[in-house]
Amino acid sequence: MLPETKGNAHVWNGLSARFAHRCAVSLAISAPSGAFAQAPDYEAIVASPDRTDGDRQADQRRQPAKMLAFTGVQTGMKVLDMEASAGYSTELLARAVGPTGTIYAQDSAAVIERFVKDKFDIRAQKPAMKNVVHVVRNFDDPIPPDVSNLDLITFFFAYHDITYMEVDRATMNKKIFAALKPGGFLIIADHSAKPGDGVNVAKTLHRIEESTLKQEIEAAGFKLVAESDFLRHPEDPRDAKVFQPTVPNDEFVLKYQKPKS
Repeated sequence: MLPETKGNAHVWNGLSARFAHRCAVSLAISAPSGAFAQAPDYEAIVASPDRTDGDRQADQRRQPAKMLAFTGVQTGMKVLDMEASAGYSTELLARAVGPTGTIYAQDSAAVIERFVKDKFDIRAQKPAMKNVVHVVRNFDDPIPPDVSNLDLITFFFAYHDITYMEVDRATMNKKIFAALKPGGFLIIADHSAKPGDGVNVAKTLHRIEESTLKQEIEAAGFKLVAESDFLRHPEDPRDAKVFQPTVPNDEFVLKYQKPKS
Protein backbone atom coordinates (compact mmCIF):
# COMPACT_ATOMS: atom_id res chain seq x y z
CA MET A 1 0.00 0.00 0.00
CA LEU A 2 1.36 3.42 -0.92
CA PRO A 3 2.18 5.88 1.86
CA GLU A 4 -0.21 8.76 2.34
CA THR A 5 0.74 12.21 3.50
CA LYS A 6 -0.32 13.64 6.85
CA GLY A 7 1.14 17.07 7.56
CA ASN A 8 4.89 17.07 7.01
CA ALA A 9 5.33 13.37 7.83
CA HIS A 10 4.30 10.30 5.87
CA VAL A 11 2.05 7.64 7.33
CA TRP A 12 2.47 4.02 6.29
CA ASN A 13 -0.75 2.11 6.85
CA GLY A 14 0.04 -1.52 7.67
CA LEU A 15 -1.95 -4.31 9.23
CA SER A 16 -2.34 -4.20 12.45
CA ALA A 17 27.59 17.15 21.23
CA ARG A 18 30.18 18.02 17.92
CA PHE A 19 30.48 14.88 20.21
CA ALA A 20 29.35 16.60 23.39
CA HIS A 21 29.85 13.99 26.06
CA ARG A 22 31.70 10.71 25.91
CA CYS A 23 29.52 7.93 27.23
CA ALA A 24 30.98 5.41 29.64
CA VAL A 25 30.89 2.19 27.64
CA SER A 26 32.32 -1.24 28.10
CA LEU A 27 33.82 -1.18 24.61
CA ALA A 28 34.59 1.76 22.33
CA ILE A 29 32.52 1.14 19.23
CA SER A 30 32.36 3.70 16.44
CA ALA A 31 29.64 4.19 13.86
CA PRO A 32 30.18 2.85 10.34
CA SER A 33 32.83 4.89 8.59
CA GLY A 34 32.86 6.30 5.08
CA ALA A 35 29.17 5.91 4.30
CA PHE A 36 27.92 9.15 5.83
CA ALA A 37 28.92 12.78 5.70
CA GLN A 38 29.49 13.49 9.38
CA ALA A 39 28.37 13.07 12.94
CA PRO A 40 25.97 15.88 13.83
CA ASP A 41 26.39 18.29 16.71
CA TYR A 42 24.22 16.44 19.22
CA GLU A 43 24.19 19.23 21.79
CA ALA A 44 23.05 21.69 19.13
CA ILE A 45 20.24 19.33 18.15
CA VAL A 46 19.01 19.14 21.73
CA ALA A 47 19.29 22.92 22.07
CA SER A 48 17.21 23.60 18.93
CA PRO A 49 14.97 26.57 19.79
CA ASP A 50 11.86 25.06 18.17
CA ARG A 51 11.73 22.04 20.48
CA THR A 52 8.82 22.03 22.92
CA ASP A 53 8.94 22.77 26.64
CA GLY A 54 7.58 19.29 27.30
CA ASP A 55 10.46 17.70 25.40
CA ARG A 56 12.94 19.86 27.31
CA GLN A 57 11.49 18.62 30.58
CA ALA A 58 11.92 15.03 29.37
CA ASP A 59 15.53 15.83 28.48
CA GLN A 60 16.39 16.13 32.17
CA ARG A 61 15.77 12.42 32.64
CA ARG A 62 16.61 11.07 29.20
CA GLN A 63 19.99 12.77 28.60
CA PRO A 64 19.37 12.97 24.83
CA ALA A 65 22.77 14.37 23.77
CA LYS A 66 24.48 11.43 25.44
CA MET A 67 21.95 9.00 24.00
CA LEU A 68 22.36 10.31 20.46
CA ALA A 69 26.14 10.12 20.84
CA PHE A 70 25.90 6.54 22.07
CA THR A 71 23.77 5.52 19.09
CA GLY A 72 26.32 6.96 16.68
CA VAL A 73 23.53 8.30 14.46
CA GLN A 74 24.91 10.26 11.54
CA THR A 75 23.73 12.49 8.74
CA GLY A 76 22.05 10.53 5.94
CA MET A 77 21.32 7.37 7.90
CA LYS A 78 18.22 5.22 7.50
CA VAL A 79 16.81 4.50 10.97
CA LEU A 80 13.88 2.58 12.49
CA ASP A 81 12.53 3.88 15.82
CA MET A 82 10.51 1.06 17.41
CA GLU A 83 7.42 2.01 19.45
CA ALA A 84 7.85 5.67 18.59
CA SER A 85 4.84 6.63 20.73
CA ALA A 86 4.44 10.43 20.72
CA GLY A 87 7.73 10.83 18.82
CA TYR A 88 10.12 12.35 21.37
CA SER A 89 13.06 10.23 20.20
CA THR A 90 11.84 10.14 16.61
CA GLU A 91 12.16 13.90 16.30
CA LEU A 92 15.68 13.93 17.77
CA LEU A 93 16.76 11.19 15.37
CA ALA A 94 15.14 13.02 12.45
CA ARG A 95 17.13 16.14 13.29
CA ALA A 96 20.31 14.05 13.50
CA VAL A 97 19.99 12.29 10.12
CA GLY A 98 18.94 15.51 8.39
CA PRO A 99 17.09 15.89 5.10
CA THR A 100 19.22 13.24 3.39
CA GLY A 101 18.27 10.58 5.94
CA THR A 102 15.03 8.78 6.75
CA ILE A 103 13.39 7.80 10.02
CA TYR A 104 10.76 5.06 10.11
CA ALA A 105 8.68 5.62 13.27
CA GLN A 106 6.92 2.34 14.14
CA ASP A 107 3.95 1.73 16.37
CA SER A 108 1.01 -0.64 16.40
CA ALA A 109 -2.52 0.59 15.71
CA ALA A 110 -3.60 -0.67 19.14
CA VAL A 111 -0.93 1.34 20.98
CA ILE A 112 -1.73 4.46 18.97
CA GLU A 113 -5.45 4.13 19.72
CA ARG A 114 -4.97 3.48 23.42
CA PHE A 115 -2.05 5.72 24.34
CA VAL A 116 -0.79 7.97 21.56
CA LYS A 117 -4.01 9.28 19.99
CA ASP A 118 -3.10 12.34 17.89
CA LYS A 119 0.14 13.23 19.73
CA PHE A 120 2.38 11.89 16.98
CA ASP A 121 0.34 13.54 14.23
CA ILE A 122 0.64 16.90 15.98
CA ARG A 123 4.41 16.50 16.22
CA ALA A 124 4.48 15.42 12.58
CA GLN A 125 3.50 18.94 11.50
CA LYS A 126 6.93 20.26 12.54
CA PRO A 127 9.46 20.96 9.77
CA ALA A 128 11.99 18.76 11.59
CA MET A 129 9.72 15.76 10.91
CA LYS A 130 9.70 16.03 7.10
CA ASN A 131 11.97 13.00 6.75
CA VAL A 132 9.84 10.75 9.01
CA VAL A 133 7.67 7.90 7.76
CA HIS A 134 5.07 6.77 10.31
CA VAL A 135 4.90 2.98 10.17
CA VAL A 136 1.71 1.60 11.69
CA ARG A 137 2.29 -2.14 11.91
CA ASN A 138 2.10 -4.90 14.51
CA PHE A 139 5.20 -5.38 16.62
CA ASP A 140 5.89 -8.90 15.41
CA ASP A 141 5.74 -7.65 11.81
CA PRO A 142 7.17 -4.13 12.19
CA ILE A 143 9.04 -3.61 8.93
CA PRO A 144 7.36 -2.47 5.69
CA PRO A 145 8.15 -4.96 2.89
CA ASP A 146 10.14 -2.42 0.86
CA VAL A 147 12.39 -1.38 3.78
CA SER A 148 15.76 -3.11 4.25
CA ASN A 149 19.44 -2.39 4.92
CA LEU A 150 18.70 -0.10 7.83
CA ASP A 151 21.76 1.53 9.40
CA LEU A 152 20.32 1.78 12.89
CA ILE A 153 17.33 0.62 14.95
CA THR A 154 16.37 2.16 18.28
CA PHE A 155 14.07 0.68 20.92
CA PHE A 156 13.81 3.15 23.78
CA PHE A 157 12.04 2.33 27.08
CA ALA A 158 9.40 0.18 25.40
CA TYR A 159 10.67 -3.39 25.09
CA HIS A 160 9.17 -4.17 28.50
CA ASP A 161 5.74 -3.15 27.15
CA ILE A 162 5.96 -5.72 24.38
CA THR A 163 6.34 -8.54 26.91
CA TYR A 164 2.76 -8.25 28.17
CA MET A 165 1.20 -7.74 24.74
CA GLU A 166 0.17 -10.49 22.35
CA VAL A 167 3.46 -10.27 20.48
CA ASP A 168 5.77 -13.05 19.33
CA ARG A 169 8.98 -11.41 20.52
CA ALA A 170 11.24 -14.02 18.94
CA THR A 171 9.66 -13.30 15.55
CA MET A 172 9.86 -9.55 16.13
CA ASN A 173 13.55 -9.73 17.00
CA LYS A 174 14.35 -11.89 13.98
CA LYS A 175 12.62 -9.42 11.66
CA ILE A 176 14.46 -6.51 13.25
CA PHE A 177 17.71 -8.42 12.74
CA ALA A 178 16.88 -9.11 9.09
CA ALA A 179 16.03 -5.45 8.40
CA LEU A 180 19.44 -4.19 9.54
CA LYS A 181 22.32 -4.10 7.13
CA PRO A 182 25.37 -6.21 8.07
CA GLY A 183 27.30 -4.20 10.64
CA GLY A 184 24.23 -2.14 11.55
CA PHE A 185 23.37 -1.34 15.15
CA LEU A 186 20.44 -1.87 17.50
CA ILE A 187 20.28 0.41 20.54
CA ILE A 188 18.02 -0.63 23.42
CA ALA A 189 17.31 1.30 26.62
CA ASP A 190 14.86 0.27 29.31
CA HIS A 191 13.95 0.50 32.99
CA SER A 192 15.82 -2.02 35.11
CA ALA A 193 14.10 -4.66 37.24
CA LYS A 194 15.65 -6.61 40.09
CA PRO A 195 17.51 -9.86 39.43
CA GLY A 196 15.02 -12.70 39.18
CA ASP A 197 12.11 -10.48 38.12
CA GLY A 198 12.42 -11.33 34.44
CA VAL A 199 9.36 -9.94 32.66
CA ASN A 200 7.05 -10.52 35.62
CA VAL A 201 6.94 -6.84 36.64
CA ALA A 202 6.77 -5.39 33.13
CA LYS A 203 3.09 -4.51 33.34
CA THR A 204 2.98 -3.51 37.01
CA LEU A 205 6.28 -1.64 37.44
CA HIS A 206 7.17 -1.07 33.76
CA ARG A 207 10.56 -2.67 34.30
CA ILE A 208 12.40 -5.63 32.79
CA GLU A 209 15.37 -7.60 34.04
CA GLU A 210 18.39 -6.68 31.95
CA SER A 211 19.65 -10.26 31.62
CA THR A 212 16.26 -11.42 30.33
CA LEU A 213 16.21 -8.76 27.62
CA LYS A 214 19.78 -9.61 26.64
CA GLN A 215 18.94 -13.29 26.28
CA GLU A 216 16.02 -12.54 23.97
CA ILE A 217 17.93 -10.11 21.76
CA GLU A 218 21.01 -12.29 21.49
CA ALA A 219 18.88 -15.30 20.54
CA ALA A 220 18.05 -13.45 17.30
CA GLY A 221 21.75 -13.23 16.36
CA PHE A 222 22.71 -9.80 17.70
CA LYS A 223 26.12 -9.33 19.36
CA LEU A 224 26.47 -7.03 22.37
CA VAL A 225 29.24 -4.55 21.61
CA ALA A 226 28.82 -1.75 24.16
CA GLU A 227 26.98 -0.66 27.29
CA SER A 228 26.65 2.76 28.87
CA ASP A 229 26.03 3.89 32.44
CA PHE A 230 24.82 7.48 31.91
CA LEU A 231 21.29 6.48 32.99
CA ARG A 232 22.38 4.15 35.79
CA HIS A 233 21.14 4.95 39.29
CA PRO A 234 22.27 2.28 41.77
CA GLU A 235 20.33 4.03 44.54
CA ASP A 236 17.10 2.87 42.88
CA PRO A 237 15.73 -0.20 44.75
CA ARG A 238 13.90 -1.17 41.53
CA ASP A 239 10.77 -2.16 43.40
CA ALA A 240 8.46 0.73 42.42
CA LYS A 241 6.70 1.94 39.30
CA VAL A 242 8.89 4.07 37.07
CA PHE A 243 6.35 6.90 36.89
CA GLN A 244 7.04 9.79 39.27
CA PRO A 245 9.90 8.03 41.07
CA THR A 246 11.11 9.09 44.51
CA VAL A 247 14.67 8.45 43.30
CA PRO A 248 15.83 8.40 39.67
CA ASN A 249 15.05 5.14 37.89
CA ASP A 250 17.90 2.78 37.19
CA GLU A 251 18.02 2.32 33.42
CA PHE A 252 20.34 0.37 31.15
CA VAL A 253 21.50 1.28 27.65
CA LEU A 254 22.85 -1.40 25.32
CA LYS A 255 24.40 -1.37 21.86
CA TYR A 256 24.03 -4.47 19.69
CA GLN A 257 25.43 -5.11 16.26
CA LYS A 258 24.40 -7.38 13.42
CA PRO A 259 27.54 -9.27 12.43
CA LYS A 260 29.14 -8.02 9.24
CA SER A 261 29.28 -11.51 7.79
